[in-house]
Amino acid sequence: MALSLFGNGRQSNFFDPFSLDIWDPLEGFGTLANIPTSARETTAIANTRIDWKETPEAHIFKADLPGIKKEEVKVEVEDGRVLQISGERSREQEEKNDKWHRVERSSGKFMRRFRLPENAKIDQVKASMENGVLTVTVPKEEEKKPAVKAIDISG
Repeated sequence: MALSLFGNGRQSNFFDPFSLDIWDPLEGFGTLANIPTSARETTAIANTRIDWKETPEAHIFKADLPGIKKEEVKVEVEDGRVLQISGERSREQEEKNDKWHRVERSSGKFMRRFRLPENAKIDQVKASMENGVLTVTVPKEEEKKPAVKAIDISG
């Protein structure tokens, strides 16, 4: 199990050999309200939270994408077993008379990539979205057990 040096004690993808994930060492520090818009949009890439668990049957990815419609999200498997989840969260339109006191929700494009293990059935990937949570299920090949053949003993 990987030791989490920064964060909430959950397993981190920082040491995960299958991950092509982006690690943000400043995650959780400060507020986004005082950061320029372009920088806030960039942080959307690193701040998309995704859990990856493995069951006996599949690899399951869950991403929190509140306020994003399923039409705004792309799930793809590319170049040799790389799962890519991407999309864009639109920025709220500003009215002339609006006075913003705090802006913490990120907007802009996001993309996360994960290298899938050899046992992933990449032609059977399924995705669903419910209540702002994207679930991507990647079935696994059945583990082949060595064939054992009993040999009759003569004599």
